[in-house]
Amino acid sequence: MKQLHKQMSSKRDDDTIPTSQSSPYSPKALKHPRSLPRSLHYLFREQRLLFILVGILIGSTFFILQPSLSRLSPAESTSLIARSASSTNYSPSRMSFNYGGGKTGRVPVAGFVGSHLVDKLIGRGDEVIVIDNFFTGRKENLVHLFSNPRFELIRHDVVEPILLEVDQIYHLACPASPVHYKYNPTNVMGTLNMLGLAKRVGARFLLTSTSEVYGDPLEHPQKETYWGNVNPIGERSCYDEGKRTAETLAMDYHRGAGVEVRIARIFNTYGPRMCLDDGRVVSNFVAQTIRKHPMTVYGDGKQTRSFQYVSDLVDGLVALMENDHVGPFNLGNPGEFTMLELAEVVKEVIDTSATIEFKPNTADDPHKRKPDISKAKELLNWEPKISLRDGLPRMVSDFRNRILNEDEGKGL
Repeated sequence: MKQLHKQMSSKRDDDTIPTSQSSPYSPKALKHPRSLPRSLHYLFREQRLLFILVGILIGSTFFILQPSLSRLSPAESTSLIARSASSTNYSPSRMSFNYGGGKTGRVPVAGFVGSHLVDKLIGRGDEVIVIDNFFTGRKENLVHLFSNPRFELIRHDVVEPILLEVDQIYHLACPASPVHYKYNPTNVMGTLNMLGLAKRVGARFLLTSTSEVYGDPLEHPQKETYWGNVNPIGERSCYDEGKRTAETLAMDYHRGAGVEVRIARIFNTYGPRMCLDDGRVVSNFVAQTIRKHPMTVYGDGKQTRSFQYVSDLVDGLVALMENDHVGPFNLGNPGEFTMLELAEVVKEVIDTSATIEFKPNTADDPHKRKPDISKAKELLNWEPKISLRDGLPRMVSDFRNRILNEDEGKGL
């Protein structure tokens, strides 16, 4: 150690630039510029060159992909996105959006209602981007649009943020069946992310809420002014209270951040492309009857529901998006059926020999459900056109084909 110290001291003395003896200040020794071989040796030591090359590669990849990412910006839900050739709207989930340049877009999903919404938007000339995580949606619902240059599909879950440039957002991202929403409730975070996006880009935002916000209603039929009777800790509360919270968030963003908000409360909807076994009563009855199984009725079968065909709902959503009223609006068919009456209609349409099997009722199952749609009639000029007896055969044809293909795949 002493020898090393002496050598270093000697070297410092040699490198010191002489100064006048009268000056008490001695400036720091100047360093000689490094030679090229020493610089190269520095780069190759400890894999420094490798890290430099990796950094260059990452940076280059980002700038190459950036234009592609920006083109995706006007999209969905866990939802659906669309751009319009005219000045229309956009949607998102699990949603729908519009691109800039004077075009609008919507974001629907690859699910049951969302796929029908996409068809309507594409059919009238919109450019549509669908965002879906395919938890309940199916690519088969949109495969007929894959070759359309005005259609794009992004696999994404709205529980995670996404950056897009859109004009309108149809936020349909949420499982609507008890089988699914008890497993994967997404109402709050997905809605919060989509509202944040709407605020950031100045998009109009349509929330698809539900008649379940009324819970087991003490008012019949239900008007939008009714606040509901909901069990906040029940088995269904993740959906019921989740949608009520989503409505609260939407109104907070509307009042506090100036976001253009539209709220639709959707009542029971049926039609082609529904999941075969999602636990909802119409799809259950139809699938069970086609498979020659007894129809499962929970409780005494006297609880009532109202059933609207999917095309009526899609017309209502578009009318609401393009209207100047915030809502909420009930979107449903006022025709009211008990579960036993629905079973009889299914028997008439599919198989008159079908049977019924009774099982204990599920927790917090509403006893009555019927929308008052006078507000939608007056302000949106909307009302359903297709009755249950007219719409059910269209759904049965789709279910029959899918169940037949399913059985063939199993070798039955």
